[in-house]
Amino acid sequence: MNVALDALIAARVVPVVVLDDAAAAEPLADALVAGGIRAIEITIRTPAGLDALASLASRDDLIVGAGTVTSRRELADVRAAGARFAVSPGFDADLVYAARETDVLPVPGVGSATEAQAARRAGLDHVKVFPAGALGGLPFIRALHGPFPEMRFMPSGGVDQTKAAEYLADPAIFAVSGSWMVPAEAIRDGDFEMITTLARATMAALDA
Repeated sequence: MNVALDALIAARVVPVVVLDDAAAAEPLADALVAGGIRAIEITIRTPAGLDALASLASRDDLIVGAGTVTSRRELADVRAAGARFAVSPGFDADLVYAARETDVLPVPGVGSATEAQAARRAGLDHVKVFPAGALGGLPFIRALHGPFPEMRFMPSGGVDQTKAAEYLADPAIFAVSGSWMVPAEAIRDGDFEMITTLARATMAALDA
């Protein structure tokens, strides 16, 4: 199995982070690790995204990936910045094949049986489901898992601490992603203690 995928499965929770200031990346990562979280997805929706990603890439206490990767150019950029995995909102076979030619793990989003089948045809068995909440949550994923029993899913969108525990109790789920433990106001205010508290509460809920 892919080393990056192993790390995501072990982490279970993947915070989705939007940063306007790359200088916040290190204290944010420290806060997450202190709370027991071992993965982070830095979106590249802001100008600070790539610099933030690069500043964390050499850390060995969490796996660092990129979010909202939608083109070959963006894939090349996040790979150069040190991303170990690249998450996309939707499924793009061309992007998946491009990623599989590199050492970056592709984690595309799917939202239908058609897209899950296309992902399987592209050789993937671990994908994101987005937007999970709007699509129906766990019942939808269980229905999708029926015809694709070899696939595992990472719900994103509408996930919170309570839903995270519910999702991860199901064998169809390999991880969950979301931003409930990294609220924008806490990042903006530099309240990294709050982020550690939320991360710790999240991991405690999973192990309860």
